[in-house]
Amino acid sequence: MPEGHVIHRLASTLNSEFAGHDVDVSSPQGRFTTEAAQINHTTLTQAVAYGKHLFIDFGAHQPAHIIYIHLGLIGSLRFSDLAIPTGQVRLRIATSSRAADLRGPQWCKLITDDEKDSVIDKLGADPLAPRADPKPSFTRVKRSSKPISTILMDQHIFAGVGNIYRAETLFRLGLNPQRRGKDLTNDELEAIWDDLVATMTRGVQVGRIDTVRPEHMPEAMNREPRVDAHGGEVYVYRRAGLACYVCGTLIEEKKIDGRNLFWCPTCQA
Repeated sequence: MPEGHVIHRLASTLNSEFAGHDVDVSSPQGRFTTEAAQINHTTLTQAVAYGKHLFIDFGAHQPAHIIYIHLGLIGSLRFSDLAIPTGQVRLRIATSSRAADLRGPQWCKLITDDEKDSVIDKLGADPLAPRADPKPSFTRVKRSSKPISTILMDQHIFAGVGNIYRAETLFRLGLNPQRRGKDLTNDELEAIWDDLVATMTRGVQVGRIDTVRPEHMPEAMNREPRVDAHGGEVYVYRRAGLACYVCGTLIEEKKIDGRNLFWCPTCQA
């Protein structure tokens, strides 16, 4: 599932290429035809991301004027020069020269402003949201007996954080994944938030997840770059059985709450 930085990049691209333009909205697949017709030939005013949720506002003079998208595990939103849609395109947004095609989302709905606010109100603090306040999330963490590795994946506490960022942030801060939320100090919570803001912001900027510090990059360590479908240089994610870049201990892996967690047993003792 795409992590929060991907959704924020999609919102940025939609704004740069489509905002302020009258657009054609269609559903080549046919499953979103009725909703698409309601906002076809209107102006895309703004795209906004919050956590893993994308909202595309068309400013139409009707209650439901926001397309709400969650990509889920297999969804994608891809941009291209105009061409005949291929595959199962749920939604197409197009100008005279560019198109954005949505395929395989978990959901794609036409909603109102109130419904958008209701979705966001249920989510936790987004490290990529301007002026985000993490203090309510910290309060929930301090009340929890669950391990911090589980808490970081709870979108009602930290919106947009996924499997990669949770593993990498815990490693970068030397925190044991099994530490209970209520046992974390305020300084540790602040450090988690600051690290998420820094690494996820970097992800938006470069379009991939890079969490390795300069001294551990391939050129600094004279090692081969990481090759993985997710791209980017990471410390522990999908590196089970390989040596830690910091201490040399073999990275471990364990399934927790249905997701694979990676950590260094020495650096995160």
